[in-house]
Amino acid sequence: MKKRSVVIIDYDLGNLFSVQLACEAIGLSVEITRNKKALEDADAIILPGVGSFADAMSNLESMDLISPLHDFVTSGKPLMGVCLGMQLLFTKSEEFGDTPGLDMIHGEIRKLKTSDNEPVKVPQIGWNTISTAGIPWQATPLKSIPANSYMYFVHSYYAIPLDNRVTLTTTKYGDNVYCSGVFKDNIFATQFHPEKSTEVGVKIYKDWAMMNNLI
Repeated sequence: MKKRSVVIIDYDLGNLFSVQLACEAIGLSVEITRNKKALEDADAIILPGVGSFADAMSNLESMDLISPLHDFVTSGKPLMGVCLGMQLLFTKSEEFGDTPGLDMIHGEIRKLKTSDNEPVKVPQIGWNTISTAGIPWQATPLKSIPANSYMYFVHSYYAIPLDNRVTLTTTKYGDNVYCSGVFKDNIFATQFHPEKSTEVGVKIYKDWAMMNNLI
């Protein structure tokens, strides 16, 4: 039986190779590419990312990848976003002024808050827990991991969905309690990096792949 094709999008701001290694470790056939035909033909897409929201949207636009991404999601095939890749799915970000996003999930991206009560460093870099929100994990790619598992984070901004029903996980950082994972139809995305979160994180890739008949 032919292995199903998973595309990791290369738009010059991705943590591409750690994602690739995690996918290959669970038996996925992956290709790192920015080729529109490859996106169109893929069985699933992973949109990774580390860096500036505005730069990322500019790169996606200059590479003419925005319409293919929308067409892919409309087709019903699975899309996974990681870190900045999750943020890009939202309507807009306040980073460097309002920058429009892909608007696949209605909501916005704001900067993590600091306060005198609970001083924290921004960006958040390191391990933090993910808690359950409104969606039961049993029917999601998080089904094999326990609540309050530690995941690895690197970010200065966080997502605020307009509809809380898409919130899969929340995380507390200082005075911030924010959405750290979303699940909506064929879209699954995390603010944290599963591929950098040891074997617990790799289980997330495996369950996402199995749920979508990719392996």
